[in-house]
Amino acid sequence: MKNAGQPLELETGLGIAGDIAIITVAALLGGLLAHRLRLPVLLGYIFAGILVGPNTGGPTVVHIEDVEVLADIGVALLLFTVGLEFPVERLAPVRRIALIGTPIQLLATIVFGFGLGRLLGWDWQSSLWFGCLSALSSTMVVLKLLADRGLMGTLSSRVMTAILIIQDLAVIPMLILLPAVGDLDQGLTKLGVALVSASFFVAAMFFLGSKFLPWLMARVASWRSRELFMITVMALGLGIGYASYRLGLSFAFGAFLAGMVLSRSEFSHQALSEIIPLRDLFTMLFFVSVGMMLEPAYLRQHWGVILFLVAAVFLGKSLIFSAITRVFGYVNIMPAAVGLSMFQVGEFAFVLARVGFQGKVLSADVYLTILSVAALTMALTPFTAGLAAPLYAWWRRRLGGKVRTSFEAPSEEMEDHVILIGYGRIGRFLASALRGQGPGILVLEEHPDRARAARQSGYPVIAGDASSEVLLEAAGLDRARLLILTIPDPLNSLLTLQRIRHLNSNLKVMARASCIEHMEELAHHGVEAAFVPELEAGLELLYESLVEIGLTAQDAQEMLHQVRLQHYAPMLREAEEVDQEGLLATSGCEVTTHAR
Repeated sequence: MKNAGQPLELETGLGIAGDIAIITVAALLGGLLAHRLRLPVLLGYIFAGILVGPNTGGPTVVHIEDVEVLADIGVALLLFTVGLEFPVERLAPVRRIALIGTPIQLLATIVFGFGLGRLLGWDWQSSLWFGCLSALSSTMVVLKLLADRGLMGTLSSRVMTAILIIQDLAVIPMLILLPAVGDLDQGLTKLGVALVSASFFVAAMFFLGSKFLPWLMARVASWRSRELFMITVMALGLGIGYASYRLGLSFAFGAFLAGMVLSRSEFSHQALSEIIPLRDLFTMLFFVSVGMMLEPAYLRQHWGVILFLVAAVFLGKSLIFSAITRVFGYVNIMPAAVGLSMFQVGEFAFVLARVGFQGKVLSADVYLTILSVAALTMALTPFTAGLAAPLYAWWRRRLGGKVRTSFEAPSEEMEDHVILIGYGRIGRFLASALRGQGPGILVLEEHPDRARAARQSGYPVIAGDASSEVLLEAAGLDRARLLILTIPDPLNSLLTLQRIRHLNSNLKVMARASCIEHMEELAHHGVEAAFVPELEAGLELLYESLVEIGLTAQDAQEMLHQVRLQHYAPMLREAEEVDQEGLLATSGCEVTTHAR
């Protein structure tokens, strides 16, 4: 009989299948608890891993190494789906911060981590290992948070994804060089071979894969077998990942490349929909495996050192990421969002730490400390990532009217014009549609590339932060006929709107909203009309569907009107007192009634 507090190994007779059953039930309970407490479900999975892990009392899984292998598949499948969602063309605009900024971040964090190790009295090799391991962020945690919050596809998600990809590539030279620190000649030779292999593999994937894989997907799709299609997608993602691993590269990196190549296929969306359920299952296994690595007894004995390192890594990496993001031209909430979302020690730290421990470079204490710091920083990330918006709001309030005043103003003063804030996809469409309709259009855009594109299209442009009162005054806020706010980020748009109302409380403002809650906030601040693009698309689909199933156009329009009244209630609460036709005439757009 086991002593109290010792783990109770449940040998089910089913091997790894029994362990997966135990893990799945525990993850369900942990996920439900996290959901009930309004916490990210990944925290529930980590908690479940602690409960069924080998380091706590109660039931535990037996085949831990097998679970860790399955967790690696979760990382690969996650990166495979990221590749499907992010073709090369969408990552190209952030290549500068990825290719230049990420190496700077890695070097700065390695030096910082090395200093922390030496401060704690570790030998120089252990300190170097800790510096390298702490430089890596968690691809799994960051991308999971972005997906859960609906931020995939945003500029911040592209920046973080690009940085994570370069970090994952950096694991390869670390795996080669760190164990060979005492024999750098041999290590550099291995690194050279790995670089040649990587170059060959990437070139082959994009040259041959871009021609063969789309053809293969089309061929399999023509068989009209959903089962075979899903197996093909899995085989490509994991098979190419395994080929990458055999060449000395990362299993996850190969899966990511496979996804990027498949993203060019017309069947990429179907492939994504088929793989997501399996991805989520293996992702759950990954986070449970993270919890299984935590040793509560070791945490209790060394809590001072571990908490010090967690706090130091949080502050150090957050500042490094924020500074690099700002230096490369990303402003407003972006530096805070990147820093507070990417400070954690990543999953590859577990792999590297195991190599160092097995090679007797890292002592048991250093090894367990690294695992504890990595797991705890991962668990903290959902909380810190949520701090970006309130911290940014506090910072802007503290700045008050002190804003950047260096900008290029239009050469001619404009009157009775339309101010368009934001020249993204919606901004470009509006500018093109309104051009030649009478009033002039002035674009206010802070992203350098977009500002340059607007200027090349012939629009007067003020490049800078739209929430700056100085820039708003330069845009002629007191002389404008209409202002259109297309910023998708709720915090940025509300801050900008507050300053607009401070300078001109009577100016008519149209706004893009990211969700119903955002629209309610905009309505509270007095915009004449706010629209949610996804809701508008859904309403159009609803109208066409109603007509298709037999309703008359008039009946379908009436039903659409009722749905609009329900969803756009914040904008319509005083509808009888608002001259909607006058608003239409002012804006040139269809507003809440959406007359067809």
